[in-house]
Amino acid sequence: MPETASLPFDAVLFDCDGVLVDSERITNTVLRTMLHELGWQLSEADCFRLFVGRALSDEAHVITAHTGFTVTAEWLGEFRKRRNDALTLDLLPIPGAVAAAHEINRAYRGNLACASGADRHKVELQLTKVGLDTVFAGKIFSGMETPRSKPAPDVYLAAASALGVDPSRTAVIEDTPTGVRAGVAAGATVLGYCPPGSPSHNPPQVLLDAGATHTFTDMADLPTLLATLPTSHATR
Repeated sequence: MPETASLPFDAVLFDCDGVLVDSERITNTVLRTMLHELGWQLSEADCFRLFVGRALSDEAHVITAHTGFTVTAEWLGEFRKRRNDALTLDLLPIPGAVAAAHEINRAYRGNLACASGADRHKVELQLTKVGLDTVFAGKIFSGMETPRSKPAPDVYLAAASALGVDPSRTAVIEDTPTGVRAGVAAGATVLGYCPPGSPSHNPPQVLLDAGATHTFTDMADLPTLLATLPTSHATR
């Protein structure tokens, strides 16, 4: 990648789940199991459609509507415990994401952050598990610590503010329509990651319709894409 002065952005803001770590199938397997225990026989595809990219606490009404069960703090706590145990055991990085993050970190001289809708413990656990904790140390932002979660822009605005950059001069890397809308609402240029053949990812057109300016299918391509994106997209 070229030197920082010639790059089209001032900072790069990454989502975590589905972008840096291959966590969605693991998390949704735990969620489906717990929903089955409540009597809701939800398919994998429907679980992805209803819950990926959204804070589970924000979707409690959906669970109640299908099961009659009122979601409690204790139930959410049990979900997080079982989820974290499964992630600790089985989590892997998105192919190419670790190398790409290191390359982007060098090119942008540390001006990158992880801005996730998940709780901080989960984000930190996952980044540590795949060896990205040092890259994002001190630059991890949780949507659960902002007034509003995605698709509101709060977590991306918080990340840009902490880095001291104008949100309109940032690139956001997302894989869900909810996350794309959050990046767009923050004024960022959003690049949509959508590898083919993955049930946990959305087709390119879905992300483009949500406001992504580009989509890509291989994380190894991201450093070059960030370096060569037309300046008009980065300064709109």
